[in-house]
Amino acid sequence: VGGRIPKEFIPAVDKGFKEAIQKGTLIGFPIVNIEMDLDDGAYHDVDSSEMAFRICAIQAFRQGYEKANPTALEPLMKLEVSAPEEFHGSVMGQVNQRRGMISGTSTEEGFVTIEAEVPLSEMFGYSTDLRSATQGKGEFTMEFSRYAAVPRSIQEELVKKYQEQLAAESKK
Repeated sequence: VGGRIPKEFIPAVDKGFKEAIQKGTLIGFPIVNIEMDLDDGAYHDVDSSEMAFRICAIQAFRQGYEKANPTALEPLMKLEVSAPEEFHGSVMGQVNQRRGMISGTSTEEGFVTIEAEVPLSEMFGYSTDLRSATQGKGEFTMEFSRYAAVPRSIQEELVKKYQEQLAAESKK
């Protein structure tokens, strides 16, 4: 801190920053993996207030955020699918169709096990599809693995939907 902002206004700056990251301007979701450093600032005896510093922090964040080329993240799930060997191809095809990245396969006693990472958004309806593809003989487990950047085309689609949502809300 450069020393020109009185210490009693520092929490207001922090509050403004935390408020700004709760709903990002890209697609409206909280922003993660971000830090703020307050190096310096100006203070005026009459015009300075907690509200002014909170709003200033929000505006400073928005300006910097737009310049930072933000990226939307999506949760990736660790997926393990087991099915009779005869359904190996169809199960692999389903995982690939869901933007899955296959990390390994193994075969044991007539069953194939496929391990992959798949975006959570692609997993809705998977249990029904797997049952259909394996005549009810396939099963799967999944657990959270990590967050990863969404493909650029999907991010553009998410941004467009969010902007349409904001436009619709502003007309109400």
